[in-house]
Amino acid sequence: MIEQPIESKYAPYLALISVQAFFGSLPVIGKVVLTVIPSFALVGFRVGITALILFIFQSLRKRIWLEHRGDYWRLALLSLFGVTINQLLFIGGLSLTKASNTSLLAVTIPIFTLAVSAIVGTEKLRLVKVIGIVLAAIGVIFLIDPRNASFSSETTMGDILIVLNSLSYGIYVATSKKTITRNGAFRSMMWIFIFASVICVPLGAFSLSTIDINAVSPLIWWLVLYIAIVATAAPYLFNAWALARVSASTVAVFIYLQPIIGFILAVIFLDEKIDLKFGVAAILVFTGVFLTIRKSPRIDVHVTA
Repeated sequence: MIEQPIESKYAPYLALISVQAFFGSLPVIGKVVLTVIPSFALVGFRVGITALILFIFQSLRKRIWLEHRGDYWRLALLSLFGVTINQLLFIGGLSLTKASNTSLLAVTIPIFTLAVSAIVGTEKLRLVKVIGIVLAAIGVIFLIDPRNASFSSETTMGDILIVLNSLSYGIYVATSKKTITRNGAFRSMMWIFIFASVICVPLGAFSLSTIDINAVSPLIWWLVLYIAIVATAAPYLFNAWALARVSASTVAVFIYLQPIIGFILAVIFLDEKIDLKFGVAAILVFTGVFLTIRKSPRIDVHVTA
């Protein structure tokens, strides 16, 4: 057996760390934008801009059409769970609950992913993987501290939408590996976002018509562009690329790194201090992630892009 280069072996994990850094900025920046832009409009911008970017990129590469006609239907279904329902529920939920609640409820994504993977038979439910996900979840909950969240009647609907968003995304991650591997990350994500645009863009356009666009400041438009490119297109692509190379539960468990990365960035840019609480949480999260990826399937470097 030919040993893989270190760069190839660890590249999916580096990609997944980048995904969490990109996604980690969304709750805070999203809340700022949602004070001005309606939630459906923001989803329309995220999905539409990402679809356009990927279409232009794939056109330049001359890799647009799929080889298997049945994959169009599969990608359309994946777009429903991975983008359309996921995005509408997330942005809708974020507008009705607190950012801290959103971060805390995100711990359910790997749990849903592992459960769905076991149910549909795409991944075996191993004890070490379950322990890893539980440890990482405990670490995140310990760091965020549930007392900082506010689960009240005022946020109930938003919290329910975030949990349903987690379930939808878990279904997408658990069932998309084969189709994405067969068609490549870029081509697969292009079609997923094109299909999602059919629903999200018209909804967004209608929602946008309810506000005075001229009253929206340039800063908000820049933040919308940031959300579309940095917090949507980039992480979805990196996630898909990694998913073609590692297991679904491995992709999902990296979500637990989001608050850790956020805290580290706060230390670097906001001069916050690392305390014992962060140290304990980081140890739990990294131990959980390590246990989850320790016996991941062999990485295949011969995957279409």
